[in-house]
Amino acid sequence: MILSGFDLFQYRVPLVTTLKLGGAVLYEREGLLVRLASSTGAVGWGDVAPLPGFSLESLAEARQQMIAQREALRGWFITSDWLELEGAFVHHLGAQGLAPSVRFGLELALWNLHAAAQGQTLAQLLTPQPRAEVSLNGLLMGASTEIVEKARCMREARYRAVKLKIGRESIDEAIYRVREVGRALGPDVRLRLDANRAWSFDEAMAFARGIAGVPIEYIEEPLQDPKRLPELAEQYQMPLALDETLTEVSVEALGVHQYARAVILKPTLLGGFVPVLRMARRASTLGMTPVLSASFETGIGLQGLVALAAAVNKNDVAAGLDTYRWLADDVITPRLDFAQGRVDVAAMLEAPRAINESLLEAV
Repeated sequence: MILSGFDLFQYRVPLVTTLKLGGAVLYEREGLLVRLASSTGAVGWGDVAPLPGFSLESLAEARQQMIAQREALRGWFITSDWLELEGAFVHHLGAQGLAPSVRFGLELALWNLHAAAQGQTLAQLLTPQPRAEVSLNGLLMGASTEIVEKARCMREARYRAVKLKIGRESIDEAIYRVREVGRALGPDVRLRLDANRAWSFDEAMAFARGIAGVPIEYIEEPLQDPKRLPELAEQYQMPLALDETLTEVSVEALGVHQYARAVILKPTLLGGFVPVLRMARRASTLGMTPVLSASFETGIGLQGLVALAAAVNKNDVAAGLDTYRWLADDVITPRLDFAQGRVDVAAMLEAPRAINESLLEAV
């Protein structure tokens, strides 16, 4: 195939409610859609959405990089080795020094283009036998008065796992929230916690003592000083998961962190399909569970994450895709159906959808 079309669009999607993330306050989700077209008529879409408060690159910087790639890639001859982890396209992207969100958007568009050209879903292109279903990890954040009732609703909707955001409140309040949510979820729903590097070592130890007896699957990044994570794991046997740390270590260095039970893989922050697939494989060999997770992408990006989750995890590991509930609208229509705690992968990826052009502005 020849890459005959490379179109860019900027979008602004309103949020259901204001989001406070890593010091940033969001009222809408902004990003770029990329549309690749081949000489055979196949089309693939990608989502470039730096996450304020977490991504190092701004949307303006991502936009400039995408404009440069539009000029560089148009007319290229696309071969099958573009999908290989050491293929020509991967080497091209690596040589450009592209931001993580840009790499994810470009790779997603290219892999979607290949899938469309071959009459496959993206999950089938990633692996010959993708999972038929992907469970979803419910996301709880906000006021304590609302969280417990939302937890009960998620249990009734048969979510297998729920993540509770903590760290902004006092340690005593965090302990109270965890205990209340744990009771609301009951024994059949796994409770995951995420503190986003909120606490000192002593605060984390006090929290660990305070939730003793509450079964949790893991807590993500509780320490302001991540270098002390191994010490925390050893002293209190706290089940830990790595998130922000993964943006700071290489795949080869992951073995240093074998104290962690899970790795939270966010392609928008880690730089696309290739580093996520490499990290997932390495983590699995080390006995860690790879967990695919979103960064408040649109439906285009989330379809890619569903496909990745179906390809990466042989077992039914709940993926962190519940961020979709915060989008009041979407760049695709009809919207994705994440209402019941699990996704039929083939049905979601094969369903006909149109682009919501009212939210797009050509770049």
